[in-house]
Amino acid sequence: MGAWAVVFFTLLICVKPSVSDPSDELCLTHLTQSLKDPTNALQNWTKSNFANPCSGFTSYLPGATCNNGRIYKLSLTNLSLQGSISPFLSNCTNLQTLDLSSNSISGPIPAELQKLVNLAVLNLSSNRLDGEIPPQLALCAYLNVIDLHDNFLSGQIPQQLGLLVRLSAFDVSNNKLSGPIPASLGNRSGNLPRFNASSFDGNKDLFGYPLPPMRSKGLPILAIVGIGLGSGFASLVLSFTGVCIWLKITEQKMALEEGKISQLMPDY
Repeated sequence: MGAWAVVFFTLLICVKPSVSDPSDELCLTHLTQSLKDPTNALQNWTKSNFANPCSGFTSYLPGATCNNGRIYKLSLTNLSLQGSISPFLSNCTNLQTLDLSSNSISGPIPAELQKLVNLAVLNLSSNRLDGEIPPQLALCAYLNVIDLHDNFLSGQIPQQLGLLVRLSAFDVSNNKLSGPIPASLGNRSGNLPRFNASSFDGNKDLFGYPLPPMRSKGLPILAIVGIGLGSGFASLVLSFTGVCIWLKITEQKMALEEGKISQLMPDY
């Protein structure tokens, strides 16, 4: 056997074919179970492909990208998907990008996404998501992008998200968020990327920098002054009227007493 043949067989023995991770299989299986696909856009997302979705850097699933045999990117955008986001997505532990934008997905953002410790891009914009933004997302230390605009998210923006020092894009506009914008996000210091008002616009009860002062949180100054003057004038009128009534009653009582006294006095 020649030297090249020896090298060839040695490589065959040492290089093993990539084997799918069972966590990825669980992740993909539950994801398709939680999503509804009315346009059959995920027709190739079948159980047989979940067992081995990757071959090296190649994926057998449309919208999925592999890296060394593991799912590291899911981009299922604008596919008219419905249903909810499965908490079992956390099993795709090598996931770096999760983009489910421009669908009709509803329900909450699972707090279990905190287990995606390699996640850099989270784009769930233009859906029907509701509930609060999970503060546990702050545990995804590599997050570079959080895009949640155009949903029905409520509650306050978690202050913990300001701890994400790699965060360079943040958008929660057009939701139902309320309360103050955390200073750690609205007024970042040092070399941290800053976010302008467009990142927070469209939330009726959200306030704080960089949004302009909220006129909707209170009446205009002139209205407040007018109400103050009006109420002061009304109080003055009521007080004056009360004094007049008291004086009138007192006068009547005194006249009545004088009449009684004059009747008791003898005539001379």
